[in-house]
Amino acid sequence: MNESERTRKIEETQIDLIEVFHLFLRKWWLIIGCLVLGVLVSGLYTKLLITPQYSATSTIYVLSKTTSITSVTDLQLGTQLTADFQMLAKSRTVVNEVIETSGMDLTYSELVSRMNVENPSETHMLKLTVTDPDPATAAKLSNAYAEVMTEQVADIMNTDKPNIAERAVEPTSPASPNFQKNVLMGGLAGAALACLLILVQYLMNDTIQTEEDVRKYLGLHTLAAMPLEKRRK
Repeated sequence: MNESERTRKIEETQIDLIEVFHLFLRKWWLIIGCLVLGVLVSGLYTKLLITPQYSATSTIYVLSKTTSITSVTDLQLGTQLTADFQMLAKSRTVVNEVIETSGMDLTYSELVSRMNVENPSETHMLKLTVTDPDPATAAKLSNAYAEVMTEQVADIMNTDKPNIAERAVEPTSPASPNFQKNVLMGGLAGAALACLLILVQYLMNDTIQTEEDVRKYLGLHTLAAMPLEKRRK
């Protein structure tokens, strides 16, 4: 391929991209329509079909008031124990005791799937988060977890019970779904689908419609052009 042919192909590609851009501009009504449709569908789906979930979090301080940290080794030991207690929180013994304490009609698997245990970086804190469709239930279960965990930690460490740094309160707003995010994603998906359909239609249309198409695709020059005769009324 010589330099002139390479230049011509690059030029054709640039022209194609420009044509696609102008095609999107001509079909703006379709893109906007699909965007609005995506917003409406995702909004209705989020409001009507997705059950809101509420999260409540309680926090316990793993080391008790009788535990002293006097060296780097003690700090490392505390960090290791915190990781162990993260595992303990999901043990069958703890989970079943939480169910019994709270009086909830749940199975082990159901409660484990609704809870999350987090150890904030460089702390000896455990955040016990429970998610439930009922905000009061989420707070009740999270607080029950904190009570049971402090007892279990004290028993394992053979020391005083750790402190509950913060008790869970009943959440006032759902943690999920995120309505704004879902609506935004729905709108973008609708607009993207419209652009894809327009692009596919453009690529599949191989008919020659203008004098420029004759020159570009066939390498020929037109001698004359006959205007399309309008139908008489």
